Amino acid sequence: MFYKNIILIDDDPEDIEIFLEAVTSISSGINCRTYDKPVTALGELTNIPELPDLIFLDYNMPILNGSEFLGKIKNDLKLKDIPVIMLSSPSKEFMNDFIKKMIFSNIYPSQVVIASLFPSLKISC
Repeated sequence: MFYKNIILIDDDPEDIEIFLEAVTSISSGINCRTYDKPVTALGELTNIPELPDLIFLDYNMPILNGSEFLGKIKNDLKLKDIPVIMLSSPSKEFMNDFIKKMIFSNIYPSQVVIASLFPSLKISC
């Protein structure tokens, strides 16, 4: 499936910039909205007419972290079926424990996801 309408939620401006470069390198036909505040993203998601095809979600964010954000959208009938890829930097042990408690099949470090999805970028992992 080709995702044409995606959202990135990440509080790090550098990560947002790298992600947008990667998306642009794939196709100019991808609409990528970014949010640096998960609370803002959640508010807009509940009110927009066209939902995203996919959400990339940072785990480590202040006020509302990725886990809390995910819990809120998975409990919302309108949003619960949107696929989410969580990006994070915690230890593999922490994330494996987290996976067992949540509804993910796997979680990958941000750099690995970006390098895998966007091989044309020169990113050291």
